Amino acid sequence: MASEIIALKATARPRAGKGAARQARREGNVPAVIYGDNQTPETIAIEYNELWKQILKGHFTASVFDVDIAGKGKIRVIPRDVQVDPVKDFPIHVDFLRVGKDGIIRVAVPVKFVNDTLSPGLKRGGILNIVRHEVEVFCPYDRIPAAFEINLEGTEIGTSIHISSVDLPEGVTPVIANRDFTIATIAGVRKEEEAAADAAPAAGAAPAAAAKGAAPAAAAKGAAPAAGGKAPAAGGKAAPAAPAAKKK
Repeated sequence: MASEIIALKATARPRAGKGAARQARREGNVPAVIYGDNQTPETIAIEYNELWKQILKGHFTASVFDVDIAGKGKIRVIPRDVQVDPVKDFPIHVDFLRVGKDGIIRVAVPVKFVNDTLSPGLKRGGILNIVRHEVEVFCPYDRIPAAFEINLEGTEIGTSIHISSVDLPEGVTPVIANRDFTIATIAGVRKEEEAAADAAPAAGAAPAAAAKGAAPAAAAKGAAPAAGGKAPAAGGKAAPAAPAAKKK
């Protein structure tokens, strides 16, 4: 459970817009905005190295921060979006959501699968078909699950894993509440693929059999000239006749 509140220092940006954002980046900062809870948005700038350090820790968008804005105090937030440079892949802007008084937020929690080696279905060639890599839930800001762990032990081909089979912590509810949606399934090999796999050895055996049958024919064909070996000599140019004897 992600209950730690992380401190993050920031400075206020007097102006919004692209020009002010570029200026913040030239100064080694990342522009950001804090919005939500029916309050006026706050435009801020965060020191690049400090922000990058937090992103590298992982689960950045599922972490809670106390942003300390110089001269304005602290605001409790959760990251909602990180924009990155399309070429260099470093952060260029961050959107933070202000945590409301009730402390309930909407967040996407990743799904983690364990014990795949203990699944009989996967051992027999089944495929884990992941329908949802993340599940959106409502939860208290200080009790955000790091991940939903799904145990694959004992699962067979044809098994469907639904949200009802996931142990949700207290206070955590799925955003989709009107149906028992599927998270993953164990799919088997299709019958057409099995038939093709069975047919492959038989197809490979046919050319071999044909080649084996062709060998004697080739040998017989090669033997024909040997049997009639004298024919070319007999049909060749006749030897000159002996000269007739002289009459006495």
